[in-house]
Amino acid sequence: MKVQIISIGNELLIGDTVNTNAAWMGNFLTGLGFTVSRVHTISDDLSLIKDTISQGMSEADFVVTTGGLGPTHDDMTKKAVAELFSSDYKLDKRTLDYIKALFEKRNIPFSKSNHAQAEVPESADVLFNKMGTAPGMWFHEKGAYLAVLPGVPNEMKYLMQERVAPRLRKVFGELEYLYSHYIKTAGIGESTLSDEILGDLSDHYKSGISMAYLPAPGGVTLRLNSSGANKQEAQKQLEMLRDEIYRKAGKYIYGEGKDYSISESVGDLLKEKGLRIAVAESCTGGAIANAFTDISGSSDYFDGGVISYANHVKVKQLGVSQEDLDTVGAVSKEVALQMAKGVAEQLDTEIGISTTGIAGPGGGSKEKPVGTVWMGFYQKEGSHFAIKAMFTKDRLINKERTKMTLLEITRRELKGIAEMPYDLKKQLP
Repeated sequence: MKVQIISIGNELLIGDTVNTNAAWMGNFLTGLGFTVSRVHTISDDLSLIKDTISQGMSEADFVVTTGGLGPTHDDMTKKAVAELFSSDYKLDKRTLDYIKALFEKRNIPFSKSNHAQAEVPESADVLFNKMGTAPGMWFHEKGAYLAVLPGVPNEMKYLMQERVAPRLRKVFGELEYLYSHYIKTAGIGESTLSDEILGDLSDHYKSGISMAYLPAPGGVTLRLNSSGANKQEAQKQLEMLRDEIYRKAGKYIYGEGKDYSISESVGDLLKEKGLRIAVAESCTGGAIANAFTDISGSSDYFDGGVISYANHVKVKQLGVSQEDLDTVGAVSKEVALQMAKGVAEQLDTEIGISTTGIAGPGGGSKEKPVGTVWMGFYQKEGSHFAIKAMFTKDRLINKERTKMTLLEITRRELKGIAEMPYDLKKQLP
């Protein structure tokens, strides 16, 4: 069954808003067994909205739109579908009562434009939206189905999951289940992983199975796709391929699941070993601490950190030698080592890690160009070393690469894996 997605809004076209809705809906609908054949991003133009919806419904079994259902004059989607289907309006009392109660609770004046949000085309089935003030709408016209949804992401997701998906199952039945399984790797490039580590895996493919490499700063995600009558059958199709990937690339794999992060992997290992960690960050500016605290329950293993951006903070808070700062500079092995040990001692944790580098775009020199980063690792009664890396000229990429690389270094130390990411070398005190 074919689906087309239509994202509506000038803000999407000029870049003020990133179109995350289309990506989410594509993934969600694929999981339901549909094939997304086209994604449109269009402006708030009445004629264009009508033409795009009409074309989509002539080409696909189901069309879904997001955006353009707000109370302001530039929101044109509802008017477009009413005109397209030659439909008058009706008042949905349930929506009106809900909006009034919501505004009263929040002590917000109720306006004429808010009343208009409860008016929908007569030919629409109302998709009640308890997450916002704009109801969704469901149409069956011209031999196809259309869902018209608000553009606010949490409202769109709620309506897709709670209102649209049950209708799709009722109309189209249980389609073949399409399943995606994600294997997360770090510290190895896409080409090396593909050519030198995994190689040709075709012997481990069955019909209907595919695999894609999804590179990002610091790691590569492997997406394995399969299909079956249900989730369990689709999962079973991937067992042979998954096992072969682990056999060949196991030491580079830190976990599974689309949203599983390297910081979560490190946290799981710290909990397993009963260890606590602290961070001393300069060039990453708190990014590593933020990655740890993004995880619920990270207080079980993460104590805190010091953002020692200025040299005097390195000296006063972490015990870094002023002499070393004057002679070898802040971006050096010596300082990275002292920062890692200093934060572990100051916060009384078993492990301390550190970053110091030249993120760019300015501040580099011939000896230390932009992208030069030193990362330190310290463990009581364990390893103490620093690693030098050369990244890019882009500041944000350098911060992300440093964060991901140091977390992977930490994971490998906790796992007892001697090989470091990207052939980086340990440098001892």
